[in-house]
Amino acid sequence: MTRIPFVAPNSGSVSMQPPAGIERPKILLIDDDQDLCELLRTRFASEGLDLQTVFLGKEGLRCALESSFALIVLDVMLPDTRGFDVLRELRKQTLTPVIMLTAQGDEVDRILGLELGADDYLPKPFSTRELLARMTAILRRSAWKGPSSAGRPPKIYSGDLEIDLALRMVLRKGEQIKLTSTEFDLTRSFCEAPGEVLTREWLVANILERAFVPFDRSIDLHISNLRRKLGPRPDGCDRIQSVRGVGYLYVWPA
Repeated sequence: MTRIPFVAPNSGSVSMQPPAGIERPKILLIDDDQDLCELLRTRFASEGLDLQTVFLGKEGLRCALESSFALIVLDVMLPDTRGFDVLRELRKQTLTPVIMLTAQGDEVDRILGLELGADDYLPKPFSTRELLARMTAILRRSAWKGPSSAGRPPKIYSGDLEIDLALRMVLRKGEQIKLTSTEFDLTRSFCEAPGEVLTREWLVANILERAFVPFDRSIDLHISNLRRKLGPRPDGCDRIQSVRGVGYLYVWPA
């Protein structure tokens, strides 16, 4: 069965105010454009976000590793180092979601960022509304709210994979696989629908939570990274198969 893409109705506004009793999510912005940083700090405050800004890559990396952030927005071009180098070091120690800010039309930068483990990217110049929408999608999926002890979500078992929905953790034969937020949501969607074709349109709408653009390769790169991390099934077959011109299919567990 092919899943039909679902896109949530446009409410006309982007709200990120946390529920009562929930700590405001802390965001780290690493960008040397001080005017942009000040603009975003003001806008984010009105959306219930606590934004910390850093203008240098090495300082941003240190800050990201020493403090706890719900999400990191990272510019590719920084005065002292490239954002990719910062991302590469981040991914050695943390799975905090990262949105890369890239040059307009620079597909190579976007592809490299996703391959290194970024959850999403946004080309400059961008609208604040678009950035907030991308951040909302990631924060909604990630665990900044924290699961309550009561009503803990169940686990999903698929062959040699165990998916803990509360901890947002995937284990293979008892060993944790380090996945980004986007990769976790892909794994969950595939394992909940083995044998079904999930269209690229459905995956973009429901995992990346944005409108599908035919030449956007983001979802394909995320799936490529996921395939590598999950590895083959115990019988040696691929877990995720491409369905030419349509999407992807998760093979029934061996």
